[in-house]
Amino acid sequence: MTLEINPLNGYFGAEVSGVDMADVDDSTRDELRKAWLDHKVLVLRDQHVSIEEHIAFGRLFGDLEIHPFTEGIDGYPEIVKLEAGGDSGKTFVAAGWHSDVTWRAEPSMGSILRGRVVPEVGGDTCFADATAAYERMPQDLKDLVDDAYAIHDYARVFASRVAPDEQEEIRAKYPPQRHPVIRTHPETGARGIYTNVGFTSHIEDMTEEDSTRTLRRLERQIMDPSVQIRVRWRPNTFVMWDNRAVQHAATTDFLPAHRIMERVTVIGDRPY
Repeated sequence: MTLEINPLNGYFGAEVSGVDMADVDDSTRDELRKAWLDHKVLVLRDQHVSIEEHIAFGRLFGDLEIHPFTEGIDGYPEIVKLEAGGDSGKTFVAAGWHSDVTWRAEPSMGSILRGRVVPEVGGDTCFADATAAYERMPQDLKDLVDDAYAIHDYARVFASRVAPDEQEEIRAKYPPQRHPVIRTHPETGARGIYTNVGFTSHIEDMTEEDSTRTLRRLERQIMDPSVQIRVRWRPNTFVMWDNRAVQHAATTDFLPAHRIMERVTVIGDRPY
């Protein structure tokens, strides 16, 4: 099986054809893994796979994590279900720029997301190249954060999903984590911004005011359209992205239409 790879812009993101996610041999897996490292975001269209095959595909790249705070699917704890609009009564969409589960000691390596119910218009997912964003930073900002560490905390987003009598237990299980502001990719050696507005509470050894200001400057680097791509969903589209190299944000422009996404997430390692 030979993959056809069509880049989405000059330096990251690609649409991949010539692969059936339900039938991937070792050689094709290795090709996909290389393409994933090279392009950071891969879009696979017209993939007719079951939930079990989605999970099995994710496991080709590593063990899968179980998310403790999000809705899943009965019998499939590896699946994160992201639903909003329609008759669901849900309006939350992960619209802030972020990398997945940075509040873990070992945040995710990669995520593989499926469009299960896709609105006719809107509901795209945007991706930003964290390395390109870092490389375009002014030198004074690089000097400020190159060796800095920040604290990431699940409670900034998910505290309301934890029952009061479980707060202490969950806090002990998922304490705040200290990660570098600029992460080094463990396989490519590239450096990229690793803070986000959702989970990052503050940068160490800065006043609250300076930390907030610096985090906003970093966020603006990620929000620069010149380091972004935008993926338009269609039914049976899958997108897989490297959480060590990119950040992402969903758009809310589809509401009140219905949108259901399903994700598996590959366990990563501790950032450095």
